Amino acid sequence: MRKLALNDEILLKIEKPARYIGNEVNSVMKDPEKADIRFALCFPDVYEIGMSHLGIQILYDMFNQREDVCCERVYSPWSDLHQIMKERQIPLFTLENQSPVKGMDFLGITIQYEMCYTNILQILDLSQIPLMAKERAWEHPLVIGGGPCTYNPEPLAEFFDLFYIGEGETRYYELFDLYKSAREEDCSRAEFLRRACKIPGIYVPSLYEVTYGEDGTIASFEPKYEDVPAVIKKEIQMDLSDTFYPRRPLVPFLKATQDRVVLEIQRGCIRGCRFCQAGMIYRPTRERNLKMLKDCADEMLRSTGHEEISLSSLSSSDYSSLPELLNFLIESKEQGVNISLPSLRIDAFSLEAMKKVQDIRKSSLTFAPEAGSQRLRDVINKGLTEEDILKGAGLAFEGGWQKVKLYFMLGLPTETEEDQKEIPRLADRIARRYYEIPKDRRNGKCQITISASFFVPKPFTPFQWASMYPKEEYLKRARTVNEEMKEQLNRKSLKFNWHEADVTVLEGVFARGDRRVGQVLVKAYQKGCLFDAWTESFDNQKWMEAFEECGISIDFYNLRQRSTEEILPWDFIDCGVSREFLIREWNQAQKGEVTLNCRQRCNGCGAATFGGGVCFEHQN
Repeated sequence: MRKLALNDEILLKIEKPARYIGNEVNSVMKDPEKADIRFALCFPDVYEIGMSHLGIQILYDMFNQREDVCCERVYSPWSDLHQIMKERQIPLFTLENQSPVKGMDFLGITIQYEMCYTNILQILDLSQIPLMAKERAWEHPLVIGGGPCTYNPEPLAEFFDLFYIGEGETRYYELFDLYKSAREEDCSRAEFLRRACKIPGIYVPSLYEVTYGEDGTIASFEPKYEDVPAVIKKEIQMDLSDTFYPRRPLVPFLKATQDRVVLEIQRGCIRGCRFCQAGMIYRPTRERNLKMLKDCADEMLRSTGHEEISLSSLSSSDYSSLPELLNFLIESKEQGVNISLPSLRIDAFSLEAMKKVQDIRKSSLTFAPEAGSQRLRDVINKGLTEEDILKGAGLAFEGGWQKVKLYFMLGLPTETEEDQKEIPRLADRIARRYYEIPKDRRNGKCQITISASFFVPKPFTPFQWASMYPKEEYLKRARTVNEEMKEQLNRKSLKFNWHEADVTVLEGVFARGDRRVGQVLVKAYQKGCLFDAWTESFDNQKWMEAFEECGISIDFYNLRQRSTEEILPWDFIDCGVSREFLIREWNQAQKGEVTLNCRQRCNGCGAATFGGGVCFEHQN
């Protein structure tokens, strides 16, 4: 029987002890003594969030298929256990074997959002691993980062030995083989890293040198040695139908954020929204074939006991075999399986499908116009007209829906006060469309929830050069929307909420920051900043103190518009979308010119160099 790292006395003191005991359905239990490589796979947030992440499930399944690898999981302990572990010097442990993380060969951390960065320091600290990579020896795990935030890894560069840029299915086995041979040869840690940097997609921050100009911008970013690659090209799995996918996914003990089977139907997006990082870095769009998805759906439902299946994609409506897949799943529904359909465009086909799989009276429909005015939707290349929105809403209302969620962004490039006021006006026009339906055919009062987040420019998007605003300006824009909402005819049917401006400001710094902002993370963590993505834990005052004490200017990173000639912290990465394309899209945004989607026309973004997906379809 396994010995738990936490005794009963501690488990009884903490909230949700099931987060820390492991042994879930489909967890892989290996004897670590028989493995050549021990890998701790980490999601730096609480168990319920981490267990919902598909990428972790894919890598966990993939790594454990190798007999010589023992892959285990670790998540961020909540604040109550964090305090106990610090007081009693209990090292952070894995779920499967309750083994100390500090004894693993690798600690792999998936980095999904900027506000988890202090949690990464928590993981290292509680594991009793030096925060700074330069202070580690062979006795410590190699700390490797992956996920979307590695497309600008520089704010975290000092804390990681390596980063894996791109999709994990392609190069990890090669990295494992290199590690085994390096340990057999008894080579140094530094020599291993020097060899690892030659594997495509692997970035070793310690092998690069950054200098800064008098104005604070990057003057140079160069490899320290001739045999270290100057450019890191992202890794991409082109064949998504013949590759790793967890047929027996882990089943959490607690209700997770996504407490269902997740079926990823494709990667990438054809739409080209100029604010969307995922739409750029996951190009080209690649589909999984129908047979593979049917087989996976059957096996995953049988192996988990879940009664709900969700289709995962940036834009599910663009999956070419969606009608056939839905018909297959609807037949499964007759056997008691619920179907979740996120990321659908609201058209006649999608609504008809949703009527078959959802309880209309309970569910709400989600539209994401992103901007209230047509002018601003063209600036961001949303590819959605007001006619499309009103037509989709009308079809939904006539189909029986009465609840609608609308997602917008405030602070987009070129946004005016008139654009802000158009948000509640558009919501009101949608409500009017509902009340055009005869009263005897309605399901009571229409409910429209307007949610606004504040725009954060992201690397590898056409808006990566854009300026942001101070916190007060974001709040002013939210108040403008709120005041205009009071003027609308159907204001009683409208509800408005918005994101925290304090958090937006920090997201902006860490999304586009360089190595110098890493010291702020350390200072903030030392002050107690943790679980910053959680409203109840976020403490903006401590963050502001950290920036001031480190002498780092938030305004430098957020408020200035960058020149397209400036060296950006992430310019050493080749994500497949060319700088020339991004500049062209940035210039077209200023003029409000729309770019057609990838299935209508190839726009020469550069992703065709990967030789497949939608690019291949277009060429043929």
